[in-house]
Amino acid sequence: MTKDIVIIGGGLGGLECGYILSKHGMKVTVLEAASTLGGCLQTFKRKGLTFDTGFHYVGGLGEGECLHPFFNYFGLTGLPWKKLDPDCFEKIVFSDASYCLASGYKAFEDRLCAYFPAEREGIRKMVSCYKEVSSHISDNLYPGKENPANELLARGAGDFLNAISSNRRLRDVLCGSALKMELSGTLPLYVFCEVNGSFIQSSWRLEGGGARIAEALAASIRGMGGEVRTGARVTSVIEDAGTATGVTLAGGETIPARTVISDIHPASLLALIPECRQVRRSFRSRISSLENTFGMFTANLVLKEGALPYENRNVFVHADGADLMHPDPRKTESVMISYYPSGSDRARAIDLLSPMAWELVEGFGGKPGQRGDGYQELKEKKLNECIALASKAIPALRDAIDYAYTSTPLTYLSYTGAPCGSAYGIRKDWHAPMTTMLSPRTPLENLYMTGQNLYLHGILGTTMTSVFTCSQILGSENLAEEILKK
Repeated sequence: MTKDIVIIGGGLGGLECGYILSKHGMKVTVLEAASTLGGCLQTFKRKGLTFDTGFHYVGGLGEGECLHPFFNYFGLTGLPWKKLDPDCFEKIVFSDASYCLASGYKAFEDRLCAYFPAEREGIRKMVSCYKEVSSHISDNLYPGKENPANELLARGAGDFLNAISSNRRLRDVLCGSALKMELSGTLPLYVFCEVNGSFIQSSWRLEGGGARIAEALAASIRGMGGEVRTGARVTSVIEDAGTATGVTLAGGETIPARTVISDIHPASLLALIPECRQVRRSFRSRISSLENTFGMFTANLVLKEGALPYENRNVFVHADGADLMHPDPRKTESVMISYYPSGSDRARAIDLLSPMAWELVEGFGGKPGQRGDGYQELKEKKLNECIALASKAIPALRDAIDYAYTSTPLTYLSYTGAPCGSAYGIRKDWHAPMTTMLSPRTPLENLYMTGQNLYLHGILGTTMTSVFTCSQILGSENLAEEILKK
């Protein structure tokens, strides 16, 4: 039987597309190569505790905020979300001082102005940019509608930060939680504002981890008559006269489809498309040459019973002399401390995350657990560096650790398929936004792309991209109206 829609990849973007199109009466099949759905939303258990792969918190989930209408549409607002402390949802820690950031644009601005009273003008300019992007974010869902915030795609975040203030410490505080993205010389100001702005609105953890999102979407798709399969690796896209007509799976099974959507990396998708006139070598070369963002080292820490208090915030610790506007992923200069909801005032588990360059791990082959002593030594060294840095904020951390489990960009590649273990997909470049921000359409008729590699990364960016992709297929603005209920 020919399916209406076949989706390659069961990450957030693929599942959201599956939900939207199932809701519009289409016969949908989602194919995930791994044994577990979710991509970066995957969770795993250690010592009876649940740990996240890539997901740690979301922003803008409150009523009237930017993520809420989307997650309300997907039936996700009823999950066990835990709001972070509005008075200090993020703490930025340096050797000589720490800074608590408050939720809500006005509270955020007032708190920064209290820390830096001589920098009010620059702070207000930054907050104004956050507001501009957030207030117009839904404009992008309407084809042809002018969005004044889009001019920020062609401005560099670093240049803007330098322009609004010469105060190095203020700039470091504004960049202090930028491990949610790759803040480099190429990052567009729009991306910086979209990501930070949503978290300033409000920030939330999810009890039970990101897999709850994937499980809820998959259950809804199945409930609407769709199919969601794991262990289903696509080996090729079937092409006929310039049109995608289905996919072939490992083992030889073919699934005919009227439309195919890819939720995998664009370069990985191109490897599945046979040579044909429509997909020119120049297109393949352009996509394969796009750079990927750096990866992450993660330490999942099981804590001794009662050893540390639970903190209802995320903490970002930075080494002396670290250049936060141009982080070097070859060094351990910044670490994010993320607590897991424990149901009490004592913490049971935390994650430490720090940027890590692909070049540090690419020489180690083999499967997870079979990469040799050199790889284990590298991970142990990185773990100790992260613990030492995080101890600036939590002096008792090292003695509080019961077990530590570590992963690198190589692990990320193994379990999510992200090239180079990239944490945030294709690197966006304000010098060439139209080149590094990709359209859902491909040279093949009826083959579309979705996911964080196209437009924006993270939960909000990927969610918006799934709507862009489905709007191309459904062919109208009705989807935006349906979701936003305007």
